[in-house]
Amino acid sequence: MKLKKQVTVCGAAIFCVAVFSLYLMLDRVQHDPARHQSGGNFPRNRIEQLEQLLEENHEIISHIKDSVLELTANADSLPALLPYHTANGSWVVPPEPRPSFFSVSPQDCQFALGGRGQKPELLMLTVSEELPFDNVEGGVWRQGFDISYSPHDWDAEDLQVFVVPHSHNDPGWIKTFDKYYTEQTQHILNSMVIKLQEDSRWRFLWAEVSFFAKWWDNISAQKKAAVRRLVGNGQLEIATGGWVMPDEANSHYFALIDQLIEGHQWLERNLGVTPRSGWAVDPFGHSSTMPYLLRRANLTSMLIQRVHYAIKKHFAATHSLEFMWRQTWDSDSSTDIFCHMMPFYSYDVPHTCGPDPKICCQFDFKRLPGGRINCPWKVPPRAITEANVAERAALLLDQYRKKSRLFRSNVLLVPLGDDFRYDKPQEWDAQFFSYQRIFDFLNSKPDLHVQAQFGTLSDYFDALYKRTGVEPGARPPGFPVLSGDFFSYADREDHYWTGYYTSRPFYKSLDRVLEVHLRGAEMLYSLAVAHARHSGLAARYPLSDFTLLTEARRTLGLFQHHDAITGTAKEVVVMDYGVRLLRSLVSLKQVIINAAHYLVLRDKGTYHFEPGTPFLQVDDTRSSHDALPERTVIQLDASPRFVVIFNPLEQERLSVVSLLVSSPLVRVLSEDGQPLAVQISAHWSSATTMVPNVYQVSVPLRLPALGLSVLQVQQGLDTHRTLSSSVRIYLHGQRLSVSRHEAFPIRLIDSGGSDFVLSNRYMQVWFSGLTGLLKSVQRMDEDQEQRIDMELLVYGTRASKDKSGAYLFLPDDQAKPYVPKNPPVLRVTEGPFFSEVVACYEHVHQVVRLYNLEGVEGLSLDVSFLVDIRDYVNKELALRIHTDIDSQGTFFTDLNGFQVQRRRYLKKLPLQANFYPMPVMAYIQDAQRRLTLHTAQALGVSSLSKGQLEVILDRRLMQDDNRGLGQGLKDNKRTWNRFRLLLERRTTGSEAQDSHSTSYPSLLSHLTSMHLNAPVFTLPVAKTLFPGPSLQTFHPLASSLPCDFHLLNLRTLQAEEDNLLSADAALILHRKGFDCGLEAKNLGFNCTTSQGKVALGSLFHGLDVVFLQPTSLTLLYPLASPSNSTDLYLEPMEIATFRLRLG
Repeated sequence: MKLKKQVTVCGAAIFCVAVFSLYLMLDRVQHDPARHQSGGNFPRNRIEQLEQLLEENHEIISHIKDSVLELTANADSLPALLPYHTANGSWVVPPEPRPSFFSVSPQDCQFALGGRGQKPELLMLTVSEELPFDNVEGGVWRQGFDISYSPHDWDAEDLQVFVVPHSHNDPGWIKTFDKYYTEQTQHILNSMVIKLQEDSRWRFLWAEVSFFAKWWDNISAQKKAAVRRLVGNGQLEIATGGWVMPDEANSHYFALIDQLIEGHQWLERNLGVTPRSGWAVDPFGHSSTMPYLLRRANLTSMLIQRVHYAIKKHFAATHSLEFMWRQTWDSDSSTDIFCHMMPFYSYDVPHTCGPDPKICCQFDFKRLPGGRINCPWKVPPRAITEANVAERAALLLDQYRKKSRLFRSNVLLVPLGDDFRYDKPQEWDAQFFSYQRIFDFLNSKPDLHVQAQFGTLSDYFDALYKRTGVEPGARPPGFPVLSGDFFSYADREDHYWTGYYTSRPFYKSLDRVLEVHLRGAEMLYSLAVAHARHSGLAARYPLSDFTLLTEARRTLGLFQHHDAITGTAKEVVVMDYGVRLLRSLVSLKQVIINAAHYLVLRDKGTYHFEPGTPFLQVDDTRSSHDALPERTVIQLDASPRFVVIFNPLEQERLSVVSLLVSSPLVRVLSEDGQPLAVQISAHWSSATTMVPNVYQVSVPLRLPALGLSVLQVQQGLDTHRTLSSSVRIYLHGQRLSVSRHEAFPIRLIDSGGSDFVLSNRYMQVWFSGLTGLLKSVQRMDEDQEQRIDMELLVYGTRASKDKSGAYLFLPDDQAKPYVPKNPPVLRVTEGPFFSEVVACYEHVHQVVRLYNLEGVEGLSLDVSFLVDIRDYVNKELALRIHTDIDSQGTFFTDLNGFQVQRRRYLKKLPLQANFYPMPVMAYIQDAQRRLTLHTAQALGVSSLSKGQLEVILDRRLMQDDNRGLGQGLKDNKRTWNRFRLLLERRTTGSEAQDSHSTSYPSLLSHLTSMHLNAPVFTLPVAKTLFPGPSLQTFHPLASSLPCDFHLLNLRTLQAEEDNLLSADAALILHRKGFDCGLEAKNLGFNCTTSQGKVALGSLFHGLDVVFLQPTSLTLLYPLASPSNSTDLYLEPMEIATFRLRLG
């Protein structure tokens, strides 16, 4: 009672202070003498004073808030008020006795308003709106135009040509990673070491560290020394330096950064090299997230290739193929990176020397007559001799000169390579000797005004910077600035590569499951090792788990490859990826279990690692790489079973935690033995069949940030707190047997299709009684329903020769409604903490769940689809959401979960061109509303009409689409697609931002995405522990981070010697940009921003920050000296890496 009084008094104090502060503010503004002296500046000064005073007021309230939360921290142990039924039969969960705070600094709201800095010359959204996309025949350069020049164009300054030999090695595509390595890649790299040593003028470019690291482990010390020499003297360049050349559409930014760190750290340890230039010749479209990450990793230049052919033509015509790529929010050019766009169709030799592939192919000397491949244009290469070198050199120089006319400088880049090239010594000799003869001839003729040589990518960029008179990475005079991305990609005609945004969604989902496990394992492992060292118990801890972490990092990195997560590899390769993903998932569960075991022990001295008998069980298991997870069932008896709950978020969260148990008679107690209210439900294997002897118990828990909580579960009945769900099943006239159980009242409804409603404290949700699909939502504080109408659709593919495949989406027409053979069986479950509607169709089971909780969980709808289209023939299943939002052809999709890109539906383009990748969210909005579809897996999304969002759930296609794969998509799996649907109200004036190129989610939207993508881990204790509380909750953070900060990773680093741990970890923080123009009243969760400041020194509970140094993104470059200060500051949208040591 005393504590409740304190809470009440403090709440009243906040109100009084807020009112009094506002009074003082107005009083000070009124009596400010400066006001009378400032004349015409009075309004501006007054606004500035108000802003300053609001900031002061914000700080006062933040201090009071911290005090109140400290006072109420012990209120968690108070007995919670029990849920109860109202007269109309709905459940009410009384609010918690503790206050919630949503305290956002006005200064932090300024960022999303934009308007700072100059607009770039090239805004990709505007370019796409203005281009005709007319595909006019262009002569020898079919997608371009005729290029002319005068021989005197280079009289003042010679043309400088860099021919860059390269070999593009896919870490899995037609063959598995290991098969490619054994049959081709190792021979390429072995030949490279020999051949580059033969002539110091020869160069070679490599990108994929995954292959390079495997090869490195299998070569002699002598060969390693030779490689280091070749890297040191500039003959061999490692470009980008990532573990793979990643897909840029479906990959999440955590995984993109992680594979970049893994590659860069490997290169630093083994070669002592730091990559300078990015090389992305094969990803199917390019995201603006990549230039940001490369720039923050301290790369100064980059190259891209797969861009829509019409955009390439336009950029070539306007000399814009080289530009400074800038982020849309950047006001001071700090994100700029110099980017080169290759102008022609492909990165192969016929499309890189100049505009005429018939001529360029004659200078691919692997295609000399008698070889295994030839030139499709029927004119083969000719060996270069003294007799023909003048004629052949003139023919090639003509192509070089024509290509050069597309660029602003007289420095020319000519890549020389293709997939898995240079795997035999004969090819090295044919290419290098032939080109060297041509170069020697050209360079001996001063009147030609050309200098030609082999080079690396960085040789080219360095020469360009030197010619244009700027420092490496700086903007050359006259070169344009570009913002935006390069999706969606078409390589010819209307062949848009938008199918791969959804292809093989099972593995796209598994990728994200592995990612959340890796992030959780990294942080728990780093914290456990730091605490073990702090306690002098490091010798007892299984430091060998670091090997499992390293393997999992590399598996996740490998799967970011642009033929892996894309779903565009052969079936046998997909299986190989799947086995790797599952093996690493099992390993990460082991790392998490071992770390959690140590951290929850009350007496760390009792810790003992037993690999054969783990202390904790896993939360779920998978029987094979292509099976859905099966949740662990906790066997109950009279003795309590303990369960450890891990919250992988850096924010405290209130969530419903569900466990499977062996009895419906179940009691759940907190760590200190307080009984908790729970919802008990049946566990269903189908629409009408319960799983025998398995029951779901659901309990709302407030979980500490990054913390481990402890629950007790035991058999027994608490009639006041064990609350059963009620079930009604709509059979729609079907004769089906229905499981029954005395614990759960079930009502069967044979026919009738009247709509029905579920509700919580925030909203009422209406469903169709016939389809079970969502119809509308009404907020409790509004009179009007908002239409949110779901519909299932099916796309076919074309009847002509070009059909949809793994890469391409080529629909036959508009989508048609999904028509099931039988009406769906609907199962409606209602309970105190959640209610849900399950609609079971032939090819899809839809589950819509509404949580009856305050805060993030209760403010959105949890929507899942179990999709199984294994009997489809050339069809794609889609979900379309209809609303009354007046979106006017504009919609928003995220890029890699890092930023949001505005999109426009373009009628001039075919339907498939209007689809975009959606790794984590898409939204539509008007002046009043925003509807966000959050996703837990990458899928393709569009908005084809006003007020609509549409997502492709799965695709089954029987044929190849002629992009080299040689297979269709026929290995579909039963796949869960998981979403959250969030409807928000926009505040007056927020539509003023709608003209900006930037857009941001609200803080609630960011947190909703985090809750969806980082579910809690439930880890049952394997042994029965009774009596005695030997476990205790682990609170790693002294307080939650500001709610616009995301702790991306806490990644233990490897020491210089392989497989040894460093004492340091990489702390990676992201400060998210957010929109304050969405209503934030009565949200029911704690959220405070801090103007970008974090006091790291007091963040970690029980650990000190011994060492802290800001570094580049991948830790290769220190950005400042180690500092005694542990106070950090980040600008909005920035990602920052710190080398951190805890002790």
